[in-house]
Amino acid sequence: MKYQLYYWPHIQGRGEFIRLALEEGAAGYVDVARLPEGEGGGRPAVQRLLEQAGDGRTPFAPPILRAGKLLISQTANILQYLGPRLGLAPKAEAARLWAHQLQLTLADLVVEAHDTHHPVAKSLYYEEQKPEALRRAADFKALRVPKFLGYFERVLASNPGGDRFLVGKSLSYVDLSAFQVIAGLLYAFPRTLAGLQGKHPRLMALRRRVMERPRVAAYLASPRRIPFNDRGIFRHYPELDEA
Repeated sequence: MKYQLYYWPHIQGRGEFIRLALEEGAAGYVDVARLPEGEGGGRPAVQRLLEQAGDGRTPFAPPILRAGKLLISQTANILQYLGPRLGLAPKAEAARLWAHQLQLTLADLVVEAHDTHHPVAKSLYYEEQKPEALRRAADFKALRVPKFLGYFERVLASNPGGDRFLVGKSLSYVDLSAFQVIAGLLYAFPRTLAGLQGKHPRLMALRRRVMERPRVAAYLASPRRIPFNDRGIFRHYPELDEA
């Protein structure tokens, strides 16, 4: 099957978690909005889908995956669908539920990372909520990042399949997502992460292990990988990363 991914073409955002799974799984896919508008791509392609999707199952927002007749939205939901089909999920039901649970926990962290620079409203510019952002980021760095990273460090340490992966004995989509979250935090809060990396050796080793996988490495080095920027979830504002 050739998949169609609908996500904004100018940011990694939540679509990047899907891209990483598709790339590692060697899936045939089209990143629709990154096509020229004259070929049915661009931001208008995403907007058209949101406006025209039928059957009473209209997605709320991208990312959206078209898989044959299926139209699937929500990052964790898409990954739960793709995982077994791309060899990126365990076979046992209990393990699959555990993987989904971990993915949802990562989604919580992603929301909190975003809210460091937009703690009041998404409709406001960062500069319009900067005092609140400074307070939110201070709490995020001091309490929330250590709590989340510590949790995933413990998950690795207690994994019955060994500490190379979060679920079982082989790579899953959760490992790819954990890599993406760490990459985003390293971009947004490099000073903070520099002080925490030594406390989470298994998690940092997982990040390196994912980066070195041939398909992931090729993707990261390609123009298909959109660079981090100041419009996505993970944004680097130096003042938010100060001690």
